[in-house]
Amino acid sequence: MRQKLNPGLDPTLRELLARFTAGEALALSRAISLVENQRPGFEALLDALHGRLGGARRIGITGPPGAGKSTITAGLARRFRDAGASVGVIAVDPSSPFTGGALLGDRIRMNDLATEPGIFIRSMASRGSHGGLSATTREATDLMDAFGLGRILLETVGVGQSEFEIASQADTTVVVLVPESGDGIQAMKAGLMEVADLFVVNKADRPGADRIRQAINVVNHLRGEPDETASAVAWDPPILMTIASSGEGIDELVSELDRHHAHLESDGGLVERRRAAALEHTRMVLERAVSRRVAEAWKETIASEPDLLAGGESPYAIARRIAARICPPI
Repeated sequence: MRQKLNPGLDPTLRELLARFTAGEALALSRAISLVENQRPGFEALLDALHGRLGGARRIGITGPPGAGKSTITAGLARRFRDAGASVGVIAVDPSSPFTGGALLGDRIRMNDLATEPGIFIRSMASRGSHGGLSATTREATDLMDAFGLGRILLETVGVGQSEFEIASQADTTVVVLVPESGDGIQAMKAGLMEVADLFVVNKADRPGADRIRQAINVVNHLRGEPDETASAVAWDPPILMTIASSGEGIDELVSELDRHHAHLESDGGLVERRRAAALEHTRMVLERAVSRRVAEAWKETIASEPDLLAGGESPYAIARRIAARICPPI
């Protein structure tokens, strides 16, 4: 039988867990801070909450900078809330080079929603992640799921071609482009097409909107026939035209998100995507544990061997010796 970690939580974390399960928004905020900063006990808290996962729909919003992702995210949050769903928003911003904290603070762009009951907005720093999401975004999303939020919107930092990791965390991935965005076409050629479940051409009142829609269609068809064993074989990513600043097209986007979720549920794709996401998360947690142990071993080595290179050992020999101490050969 799997050991429960609740008894192993220190009194402070047990109190936080009790307040979290009681539905206190401040407890959710503090839990995310605990996870984001990887403070002692954060993995034990996540483990204790694991059984509460699975109720939320996770929607990724990605695309190049300036495409209007924040405006679309805010519009979706409003529509979901108006329909009675509780909403979590994670906006991943570039890290400050000085503090490591979020630099832009997308919550500023969502001020009218920040105090809305039933909507929880959190800005997180990318902290060097090259996939458009921070390393702990998955775990912050899990906390929102465990808290009982029904819709979770993940908005990436907007770094263009390297945002594909969002597809490993979201049930549905929305790629947002704009008519004048040459970077959008480059991103599609580089593989962004492969992660898109829905396309949105935002700022569709600008010249070139129809042209980029046609370009998306062309590149979409160039992908060829999908693998017949794939769960999403029948899904053809729709292309929606929006003017998010005025709300035009947001209702249609909500309808398409619902349609895609229903499709995933009907063909088993939702279960498969979430299983793949859990496997990727497990790998990440393992890598983090190994990295932590390597850092500890290096610190111990430097402390015990101040003249580490004095003996003429090569860096390779030293690294092998330390690695053998961390993980002895079988």
